[in-house]
Amino acid sequence: MQLGRQVLDQQLVDRNDVNMGKVDGLVLELREGGPPRVAAILTGGHLLARRLHPRLETWAKRLMQSWGPDQVEPLRIPWEKVKKIGVDVKVDVAAADGMPWEHWVRDHILCHIPGA
Repeated sequence: MQLGRQVLDQQLVDRNDVNMGKVDGLVLELREGGPPRVAAILTGGHLLARRLHPRLETWAKRLMQSWGPDQVEPLRIPWEKVKKIGVDVKVDVAAADGMPWEHWVRDHILCHIPGA
């Protein structure tokens, strides 16, 4: 599937040109009598962890549940919000909306790295 190669792991950029992380998954909608269509883009740290190893996903989910049960769900961006696919994937959403994983990594890990 060419779309998977063009979109997965690409940088997500919001409507204000703020980096939102990477595209970690795609949601396909099966249609009777027609080909599948892309319904949404998913992003979230535990989705990437799942692709690397199932135990990493379990660890990431456990960590995210400590922030609250609603934190475990990935950010789902409807395909209609995708504005451009190029070097990065530009979407018509705000990065500040629903990105607890990336904010936690920034606030607890990256801020302790010199020069980051």
